[in-house]
Amino acid sequence: MAKKNLNEMSFLDHLEELRWLLVRSTIAVVVMGIVTYFVSDYLFDSVLLGPTRPTFFTYQYFCQLSHQLGFADNICITELNFIIQNTEMEGQVNIFVWMCLLAGFVLSFPYILWEVWKFISPALYEKERKNAKVFIFTSSLLFFLGVLFGYYVVIPMSVNFVATFSVSDVVKNQFTLDSYMGMVKTSILASGLFFELPILIYFLTKLGLVTPDFLRKYWKYAVIIILIVAAIVTPPDVVSQTIVAIPMLIIYEVSILISKIVYRNKIKENV
Repeated sequence: MAKKNLNEMSFLDHLEELRWLLVRSTIAVVVMGIVTYFVSDYLFDSVLLGPTRPTFFTYQYFCQLSHQLGFADNICITELNFIIQNTEMEGQVNIFVWMCLLAGFVLSFPYILWEVWKFISPALYEKERKNAKVFIFTSSLLFFLGVLFGYYVVIPMSVNFVATFSVSDVVKNQFTLDSYMGMVKTSILASGLFFELPILIYFLTKLGLVTPDFLRKYWKYAVIIILIVAAIVTPPDVVSQTIVAIPMLIIYEVSILISKIVYRNKIKENV
């Protein structure tokens, strides 16, 4: 059956399209998750558990940066005093499945974007539909940059903070595998999706739900929130907090710039 035009589609037709979007996206995630099964040893030991070791790239880089800035070994991380343990009968099995699916989601993200684009494209102008490749490439690039930011910055900072924080010398840090992987999952997904903010602002501005004046008006609140987040996930030193906060502030500023461009173009079209 030929695909219906947008004007011919009922509400149930849209729901049917959305259902198949979710089905195809889920299949893509599962397939890529199965692919990661064949490299699961590397995925868990070297990637997911990499930030638990002092030899991790980020810790080594921060130590070099500390020396270059004249801070000696102030932000060098030579020991992470904690252990990760499994306390549930099926804990490792569940973690294995869910983290493979997480990896599958990350790897299949460009395809999911393609499915989303096909779903929303009928509501766009013809010239906007031609930007599919630009949309998918830009959105995928921002997402992967966010994932890398979460992995190389947010996770190591968080691990170092919780490993060094203690209410008493009597208390020893013994984290469960589930809590650690939960932190990894949250950091990666939250960072990846946060870096999609410029894309989100683009569409919200196109729909008239957001204006550059609105974003600029609440800029100071956004800065405060970003600084609070940076302070929470980093050790109590200015260098670490700045390293986390600056990319997030840049993303917000880029979002304002994009909103200005879209808003200006809308005004020209309506003149």
